[in-house]
Amino acid sequence: MNAIAAREYDIFRPAIHYTAKNTWLNDPNGLVYHEGIFHLYYQSNPFGNVWGNMSWGHATSVDLVNWDEKPVAILCDAEEDIFSGSIVIDQDNTSGLGNGQTAPLVAIYTSAYKDSSTRRGTQAQSLAWSSDGGYTWTKHQGNPVLDRSSADFRDPKVFRYDGPIGSYWVMVAVEANEHTVVIYGSDNLRDWRYLSSFGPANATGGVWECPDLFPLPLDGDAEQTKWVLIVNLNPGGPNGGSGGQYFVGNFDGVAFTSETTVNDGMSRTTELDTYHWLDWGRDYYAAVSFHNAPDGRRLMVGWMNNWQYGAAIPTWPWRSPMSLVREISLVSDQGQPRLSQQAADEYRTGNSLSVKTWSALALDEGVLHLHSGAPVEMIEVTFIPESAEEFGLIIRGNGTEGTRIGIRPAANLLIMDRTRSGNTDFHDAFASTDTAPLKPASDGSYTLTLFIDYCSVEVFAQGGQVTMTGLIFPGPDSTRLSLYASRGTAAACLKVTRLVAPPVRIAEPLVLNR
Repeated sequence: MNAIAAREYDIFRPAIHYTAKNTWLNDPNGLVYHEGIFHLYYQSNPFGNVWGNMSWGHATSVDLVNWDEKPVAILCDAEEDIFSGSIVIDQDNTSGLGNGQTAPLVAIYTSAYKDSSTRRGTQAQSLAWSSDGGYTWTKHQGNPVLDRSSADFRDPKVFRYDGPIGSYWVMVAVEANEHTVVIYGSDNLRDWRYLSSFGPANATGGVWECPDLFPLPLDGDAEQTKWVLIVNLNPGGPNGGSGGQYFVGNFDGVAFTSETTVNDGMSRTTELDTYHWLDWGRDYYAAVSFHNAPDGRRLMVGWMNNWQYGAAIPTWPWRSPMSLVREISLVSDQGQPRLSQQAADEYRTGNSLSVKTWSALALDEGVLHLHSGAPVEMIEVTFIPESAEEFGLIIRGNGTEGTRIGIRPAANLLIMDRTRSGNTDFHDAFASTDTAPLKPASDGSYTLTLFIDYCSVEVFAQGGQVTMTGLIFPGPDSTRLSLYASRGTAAACLKVTRLVAPPVRIAEPLVLNR
């Protein structure tokens, strides 16, 4: 690719989402907060911008907004690729891997064995440790530490359990093709005992991957703490391709039991919209949470792409962003526990270039052009339904193209239409009109918060009880914001905050690091 073409494609590089400089990335791994620094590890191809040579890339941040890319943390070798996993701070050196002076960080990852290995074709769980705060890593000589002789046993998420029956490490991983989460316990991170399994349940239209299990207080009440089990799957998402579902229930230190299961996973006839989804858009996958996040916050990051078209998105030399970091909580909704998700406060509390507000806007039949601003903005809008069959916003528009975020109140639907969002023809699965169930507030209103970046939109509806995330690739002149109503009228109040962000970085030649 010549320099002019590279520069054209780099207009899509996000300003407030993490991307690697010039390589491919996918699943977030090993999310950990340690000594004042957030560490984001992730599936990385250090040698190119398509999937392959899976290793752990690494980036750090002190504020969740600005990330500094570091050298590759754990590199693949002739015998194994380094698939997904997690990191814990082994404060008491239960693993024996520390140096006696500082608590080691221990990474638990999936070894995907290559043909050159005696374990070829299988996946097992292995360890690496760091004594310098997560910057350099040493693989454990006794790897793997947990092997089921399985081809699809992967993605360990490990945490410390402290409960009535004891204190020990717990691992949740998946048998991907069996749609099963397997749970193990350990006293030292090296020797693991089987505890239980969960699944199949609810959505089973694709392989299960990247589980996570953690407690959250219901409605902020610690006396009503419940456990949330996240299971990502591909394909089988609610609007096609990749997606993530969650279950709410109880974990007693041995087994997880769900109170939100709709079916046993053996039947696929149940409608997908009866399940609990992390995100209803096409581009939020492999989401997992940080270990040791400060102030008891539960912070989560997902891969902002879709395996249907992930390798084809029109970016260069980088490919794939991460989502914004989300803070999640558990709330009651008509007697049922549901996750509520918001972009982390750090994206809201920083400086802003400008703020514009519009109150009591009357939306008649047609489109109302309001604002021509920057491509990186936070939009907060409240709609009051009147007679319109549909109303909403058109973002990143130029009069002929744009992404439509709409609400159909009679159908209780939220819509993301990117069929005219700009460059959509790079893959036949990309142009889409996606929907999510959305109920009005008790006063009949609908409130949306949108975070818009150079190549994406993340929608948080009704206080974050419904989210939709989508990649978009608009032209550089497509910065117009419009409101619309069809077949009737509606009213709206609107606030647009132009977010402080570094300038778009111009592409450099792709340099292979092999």
